[in-house]
Amino acid sequence: MPTRLLLDTDIGSDIDDAICLAYLLAKADCELLGITTVSGEPERRAMMASALCKLAGKHIPIYPGLADPLLVTSRQPQAPQADALARWPHETDFPRGEAIEFLRRTIRRYAGEVILLTIGPLTNIAVLFKTDPEIPSLLGGLVSMGGMFDPSRTRYWRGSRWEWNIYCDPHAAAIVYRAPVAIHRSIGLDVTTRVTMNAAEVRQRFRAPLLQPVLDFAEVWFQHAEKITFHDPLAATTLFDARICAFERGEVHVELHDPDAFAVTRWSPGVNGRHEVAVGVDAERFFAEYFGAFAS
Repeated sequence: MPTRLLLDTDIGSDIDDAICLAYLLAKADCELLGITTVSGEPERRAMMASALCKLAGKHIPIYPGLADPLLVTSRQPQAPQADALARWPHETDFPRGEAIEFLRRTIRRYAGEVILLTIGPLTNIAVLFKTDPEIPSLLGGLVSMGGMFDPSRTRYWRGSRWEWNIYCDPHAAAIVYRAPVAIHRSIGLDVTTRVTMNAAEVRQRFRAPLLQPVLDFAEVWFQHAEKITFHDPLAATTLFDARICAFERGEVHVELHDPDAFAVTRWSPGVNGRHEVAVGVDAERFFAEYFGAFAS
């Protein structure tokens, strides 16, 4: 049976969201039920998702979600990679104000079967869980690219102790991590920072037709970066190959009260915990799985 999946994404900021979506569209055993976008300019983010779906020949429901975080100031008010959209056909008209209801309705329709993959700030998901408190228990799984659970493994990320998706809306993240999901799996900077590719290799290896708009979006990214870190695609591949990452169980707490550690994800290992965090990654296996999806 194909894996039934909902994707919540801030595509248009870091390039790895587009890389992730291309993989999911290419993956034969992935049934992508819908896409919701989050963070500044959610409609332009929806257009980027539409461009990839159109090229893949798939009619995936796309819903722009919430633009602003719950309490903090928006840290990514724009979707800069959408500037490359002119070269790729895409939809421009999307349902407005319906993203949360779409997620709620879809999860209830396929109760116990849907994997919710979050690769952006958790604003949409927090509001979903508060709107319908039963939803967490109806998920088949919740997988998030987010967090940093052992900063010593990454020697801190860009000088910080927090991870961007959590930092962009820490209050939403706290709500989601407190929700009664049977298992909430997180793939954080501890492992994602070990799967990277420099710009020259990206241009060489992104040959598949579905990766051509991604490469266009990446050129915007390469104006201020020399490489890509495959944060979000790594989270996605773990849904289809359980041996790519090793996980440990425990509890995740998002710090909201300590000003010196605001938005830090604190990790307490424990076999009875509701959370799983990635603690190891097989980078070679990841790249084989990722690019293999485009070869079939």
